Amino acid sequence: MSDQINPEVVQPSNPGVKPKNYLVESILVTIFCCLPLGVVGIVFAAQVNSKYDAGDYAGAEQASKQAKQFMMWGLIVGLVVLVAYFAIMGTTLFATFNQ
Repeated sequence: MSDQINPEVVQPSNPGVKPKNYLVESILVTIFCCLPLGVVGIVFAAQVNSKYDAGDYAGAEQASKQAKQFMMWGLIVGLVVLVAYFAIMGTTLFATFNQ
């Protein structure tokens, strides 16, 4: 056995720009729109920084894309539910006043 240090030091590839983590957006979607999809968005958003700092740049990019995807779907679902709610309430009020 030799006490030499491993000469093959793995250098990180070019990290480029740190991907956006969408944490704030995911939190807002969780609070105001759609709890389940927002929570999943928060989980992926939290992974972006840790993966980037660990040198997993592809993983950070993928987590960023998934955080954005779940945040957007949560926003869309929340808006659809909100519009449906107001449509149902408006129809109910309209029917009530016309009796």
